[in-house]
Amino acid sequence: MTNKETYSIGVIGSGSWATALVKILSENVKELNWWLRDPEQIASINEHGRNPKYLTSAVLKPDNLVMEPDLNVVIERSQILIMVVPSTYIYSVFRDVNPEQLADKVLFSSVKGMVSEFDMVPAKFFHKKFDMPYKSLGIICGPCHAEEVAMERLSYLTVASKSKSKAKYLAELLECRYIKTLVSDDVIGSEIATAMKNVFAIASGICHGLGYGDNFQAVLVSNAIREMEIFLDAVKPIHRDVKCSAYLGDLLVTAYSNFSRNRNFGSMIGKGYTVKTAMLEMNMVAEGYYAVKSLVAMNEKYNLDLDITKAVYRILYEKNAPKMEMYILADKLS
Repeated sequence: MTNKETYSIGVIGSGSWATALVKILSENVKELNWWLRDPEQIASINEHGRNPKYLTSAVLKPDNLVMEPDLNVVIERSQILIMVVPSTYIYSVFRDVNPEQLADKVLFSSVKGMVSEFDMVPAKFFHKKFDMPYKSLGIICGPCHAEEVAMERLSYLTVASKSKSKAKYLAELLECRYIKTLVSDDVIGSEIATAMKNVFAIASGICHGLGYGDNFQAVLVSNAIREMEIFLDAVKPIHRDVKCSAYLGDLLVTAYSNFSRNRNFGSMIGKGYTVKTAMLEMNMVAEGYYAVKSLVAMNEKYNLDLDITKAVYRILYEKNAPKMEMYILADKLS
C-alpha cells in the first residue's frame, strides 16, 4: 500500500468515538462509508449535520458521508474498515459476517477493550475467528477524548500496524489542523494497554469516590504504568517505551479527565453505587468493567502480581467493599 493510492474507508459504529472519527476523517476523505443501524439516526444526520444520539456537539459533513444500515454493504464498499463498536458487542455485530467478506480487507480497531467472550484483544479475535493476517490488522488509540475532538482541541492519535505503509496511510487521513498522528508497530501491546488504562481509570475513579486526594492518585497512576509495563512485557516481549503517549499519555487522560467514562463509573462505585445502577445512570459503556475480567483470565497464564487490576476485579465481580480493597491496595503501592 502506497500513499499515492487511495482506498475506500468504512467506519463501523455509531457512538461518541465513532462520531469523532467520522468528523476527523471527513476533513480529508470526500466519501466515507458509515454503518449506522438506525435509519432515523441517518435521516437526522443528513438533515441537521449532527449525530442526534452521541456527541451531539460535533459538526459533521453529510455530503461526505454514505450512511448505510446494512453492515454487509459497508464491508463490501470499503477496503479499509475502522471498527468502533463497544468491545462487548464486537462478537454479536460480526457473528453473521462471513470470513470471506474480510479476506481482502484491512481492519483497524479503535475499540478500547477486550472481546470478553474469548478474552482476546480485537486483533487476535479477528486473526483467530476470521483468519485475517496480522499485517491486515491495526489499532487507532489515544490519548484522545471524543468530546475534545468535537471542540476541535489539539489532540494526538497513534496508529499501529505490522504494516508501516498501512499505518502511515491511515495516519495521514486522520491528520488535520486539530489532530496530530504517530505511527507504531505494537498492535497487541497497544490494544492491551488501551484495555488496562480503562481498568486503572476505574481504580482512579473509585479512589476519588472514596475521598482520596491528588497525592494518592499520583501514586496510584505511577504504579499503574509499571503494572502495565510488566504485563505487556510478559504478553508481548518486544522493545517499547511505555512513557509514550499511546501508553502513559492515554493512561493519564483516562485516569484524570472528567470526560473519562471509566473514571466516572469508578467514582460512582466508590460512592456506593452498584455496578448496574452506575451503568444505567451513565447510559454509556464503561469498557474497563468488561476488560478487567478478561485481563484477570489472561493473567492466569502468567500469574503476575497485578495488584491494581485484581483489586478492581474483586470490587466489581466479587462485590468486595471498595473502601477495604483500596485500603489493602494502598499498602502495596510504592
